[in-house]
Amino acid sequence: MSSTAATMTYSSMLRRGPVALGLLGTATLLMMAMAVGIGSVGIPLDDVVSILLASLGVDSGGAFSQQQELVLLYIRLPRVLLGALIGAALGVSGALMQGLFRNPLAEPGLVGVSAGSAMFAVLFIVLGGALALPPVIQMHALSIAAFAGGLVTTFIVYGLATRSGRTAVATLLLAGVALGALAGAVTGLMFFLADDAQLRTITFWTMGSLGGATWTSLAGAAPLLLFGILGAPFLARSLNAMLLGEAEAYHLGIRTEQAKRITIVLVALAVGASVAAAGVIGFVGLIVPHLARLLLGPDHRMLIPASALIGAILLLSADLIARTIVAPAELPIGIVTALAGAPFFLWLLLRERPSEHWA
Repeated sequence: MSSTAATMTYSSMLRRGPVALGLLGTATLLMMAMAVGIGSVGIPLDDVVSILLASLGVDSGGAFSQQQELVLLYIRLPRVLLGALIGAALGVSGALMQGLFRNPLAEPGLVGVSAGSAMFAVLFIVLGGALALPPVIQMHALSIAAFAGGLVTTFIVYGLATRSGRTAVATLLLAGVALGALAGAVTGLMFFLADDAQLRTITFWTMGSLGGATWTSLAGAAPLLLFGILGAPFLARSLNAMLLGEAEAYHLGIRTEQAKRITIVLVALAVGASVAAAGVIGFVGLIVPHLARLLLGPDHRMLIPASALIGAILLLSADLIARTIVAPAELPIGIVTALAGAPFFLWLLLRERPSEHWA
C-alpha cells in the first residue's frame, strides 16, 4: 500500500471513530438490557424500566411481580454491572499489553497477574480455614487474597525486569511466563491437597463466574476496575509513539520508562480486581483488542475505548450463554470464553506466522 493510500485509510478510520464508538456504546446498553431481562425468570424490558423507576421512588404503574423485582435488583443488576466492568477492564488491559509489547499475541496473563491471583486464592481456599480471621474480613478474604496475589506477582516480575531504572520488555515477558508457571505449579499442588468441597470451589472459581456478584462485591471491585479503565486513555499517546520503538518514542519526548510503569500498574489493578471478583476469565484480553483494531485501526486513542466497549459486550454475551444454555445450572464463564477464544487464537497464530520459503 502506498503512503498516500495508507494516509487516506488512516484518516477515514479517524473520521468514523466517533460514530463507531457511539454504535458500540449503544450496543453495550442493549446488551445490558438483554442480560438483565433474560434468564430463568423472564423480565420484559418495560418491567425492567418500571422496577428501576420504582426503586427510585417513581411510580410508573408497571405490573411486575415481587419475584421479578428481587431478581432484577439483587441478582441480575449487580451481576450485569460487574460483568460489564470486568469485560471492559480485561479488554483495555489487553490493548495496553499489546501496545506495550508491540505484539498482537500479548495479553494480560503474560505478566503473571492472573496466575498469581489464582495461586493466592487457591492457597486461601485450601489453607485459609486455619486462620482465625474476624468475620468482617472473612467475608472478603478470598477476594483480598486474589487481589494481593496479582499485585505481589506483578511487583516481583517488574523488579526482576528492571535494572538501573530501565525496564527490559523482553525480560518482563520471560519473568511473567516463569512466575506464571511457578504459580500454576503451586495451584496444582493445592488441587492435590484439597478435599472434595474445596475442589469444587477451586474448580468453579479458577474457570471464572459472575454468579457470586452482589452489590457489596461490585462496590469493592468497581473503584479499581474504573481506575484501570479510565486511566488507560491517558497512555494512548505514549503507546502510539512506542509502536515506532522505544528509542524513537524517547526522541519524540515520551517518558518511556514512566509509561511502562503506569501501564503495568493499571493492568495489575484491573486484572487483579477482575480475578478477585469473578475468578480467572481467559481470552478476553487477547480477542477484544484485535476486534477493536479490525474495526478502528491501531490508533490507541480509538483502540482503548473501543476495547472497553467490545470487552463489556463480549463478557456479557458469554455470561448470558453460561447461565442460560444449561439452565437452571450454570456453566463457568471461562469455558464459554475459551470456546470462543481458542479458535480465534489459532487463527491469529496462522495469520501472524511468517511465510516460509524453502531453498
